Amino acid sequence: MNEDEVLELLQKVGAFRAGHFVLTSGRHAGSYILKDAMYAYTRETSQVCRAMAERFKDACVEAVIGPAIGAAILAQWTAYHLSELTGREVYGVYADKDGQGGFIIKRGYDQIIKGKKTLVVEDLTTTGGSIKKVVDAARATGADVVGAIAICNRGDVTKESVGNPPVFDQLLNVHLDSWDAGECELCEGNIPVNTDIGHGKDFLSKESTKSS
Repeated sequence: MNEDEVLELLQKVGAFRAGHFVLTSGRHAGSYILKDAMYAYTRETSQVCRAMAERFKDACVEAVIGPAIGAAILAQWTAYHLSELTGREVYGVYADKDGQGGFIIKRGYDQIIKGKKTLVVEDLTTTGGSIKKVVDAARATGADVVGAIAICNRGDVTKESVGNPPVFDQLLNVHLDSWDAGECELCEGNIPVNTDIGHGKDFLSKESTKSS
């Protein structure tokens, strides 16, 4: 899939929204990629995962891992397509949130990826933080991280930002404006924060606590 095809697919499943949103990173934006909208559509999810698998079909990948929750689905589908493309079994696992802002690999998955050439997958990256945490966690188990890939890179995230794996790739580069909370143009314009999508509810709760 080329970038236009990936963008068309995301638009088809309603993954793009406009308004005032708070991103996972805490930054504010006037547009939002609702990545979870895609996961209800198994055919489209499979399509983008095959595209990611094709980028790494010659990398001798033995296991695929993604951060919970959504990217666990990506890991499964990407591993499936790598198995189909290479003719050998590729494992699909995921990293759990550790409750302290990081990720931990448990459920026996740490032993599955130990010593194996491992690919890290993610749906959307704005700062690269989540990918880096999974890259670090995988390496800590003894995995050989051969690459990382996101469906959409919306923050000009670099290879260095995600833990400097040998390869960092993305299916789609999207350049959308975002601001630190204290410099948000939408806040200055008194445009209401969306509390149904993204992390707007948490942001408003914290702001209310500060002012009380």
